[in-house]
Amino acid sequence: MRDDITYQVLVNDEGQYSLWPAHHDVPAGWRFEGTKGTKDECSAHVDQVWTDMRPASLRAAMD
Repeated sequence: MRDDITYQVLVNDEGQYSLWPAHHDVPAGWRFEGTKGTKDECSAHVDQVWTDMRPASLRAAMD
């Protein structure tokens, strides 16, 4: 990953997160979560909000 570009945080229907270059189109199956910034800023945000790495379907099956 490059440090000199702006990233955006993406999330999919399973609640999984990804960093994606902001100048690229969002890939199918993902949506913009609302956070943009440096790689470090976006990574820090994901670390705060993605506390359960299990996919949503697995969490639901285990409840």
